[in-house]
Amino acid sequence: MALSRRLPDASRDTTKERVASLIPALRAFARTFTVNPADGDDLVQETLVRALRSLESFRAGTSLKSWLFTIMRNTYCTQYRKRVRESPGATDCVSLQLVTAAGQEWSVAESEVKAALSRLSEDQQQILIMVAGFGFSYEEAACVTDCAVGTVKSRLNRAREALAQEMGGNPLR
Repeated sequence: MALSRRLPDASRDTTKERVASLIPALRAFARTFTVNPADGDDLVQETLVRALRSLESFRAGTSLKSWLFTIMRNTYCTQYRKRVRESPGATDCVSLQLVTAAGQEWSVAESEVKAALSRLSEDQQQILIMVAGFGFSYEEAACVTDCAVGTVKSRLNRAREALAQEMGGNPLR
């Protein structure tokens, strides 16, 4: 019988805390698989449920981050295969056709926002994308950028004002 190094009960609690500290990294990794942020959050949640359910199978001395990322990748692959297998109807199904043509105004507005965003500093772009684009909380953004929550809030405020000015509008005051 091979000896496996399983986690003792006291170590299990610290491992749960380490898992919680890796949530921002998991959310960022999930965005590589999904387009919709809500789908990414669902993938993170499913990964955490599976990881916590099988926490006793985690071997001490190995990389917790790699273990979680492997669980996420396998979860995504399983969900993808299931979606493909259970996809409704043919690709030329009437229900998939648009009722009205898409408006070009949204495309133009998107291009203008992207151009204005690209003219901002890298710090401003990063904080806007994390908080406004991906929906990170201030605390999560602070962990990712390795700064205080107050710094995140002030950077975000300055970035929003700069973006409003770049878009030709007045700052939000």
